[in-house]
Amino acid sequence: PVLDTEDAWVSVEGPVSIVELALEQKHIHYPLVEHQFVLCTILYATMRLSLKAVKPLSLFDSKGKNAFFKDLTSIQLLPSGDVDPNVLSIRQQFLLKVVSAAVQTLCSSQKERDISEEEYFPFEKGKNWSTLAADLAQYLQVSEDLVRRHYVCELYSYGMDHLGEE
Repeated sequence: PVLDTEDAWVSVEGPVSIVELALEQKHIHYPLVEHQFVLCTILYATMRLSLKAVKPLSLFDSKGKNAFFKDLTSIQLLPSGDVDPNVLSIRQQFLLKVVSAAVQTLCSSQKERDISEEEYFPFEKGKNWSTLAADLAQYLQVSEDLVRRHYVCELYSYGMDHLGEE
């Protein structure tokens, strides 16, 4: 962008303005940031839902693992559309664990104190864990329908038929 400055400001001495510093920064490689975001979301879901025996880096192939330790301004080779069936299976199992844990947490909290999901997760108002898992499924190349079907089955198995029907 072109920044017009007045003549009076041209002769001013002092530190470089924050705008000039921002313009001098290298551009971020957005797909690499998105890749990092997927890992952060996986780690957050693992922590928040207290999932056991989850190895987050096992959800990525070798290109994906290497991309995590590179500068965000560098253009890296990211995982392609072809995914190893073993990695795909591990991803699928992880997403199903997320959905199961979310439904179990919600149902146990409602039985104990009859509270809603927003009240149980107070800092996450509006966050629906099943939607989060479905969004992750798109990034991880797992069938989104499989995740949604598992969510409905979990709701029915915990006696929340009215939510399962929706």
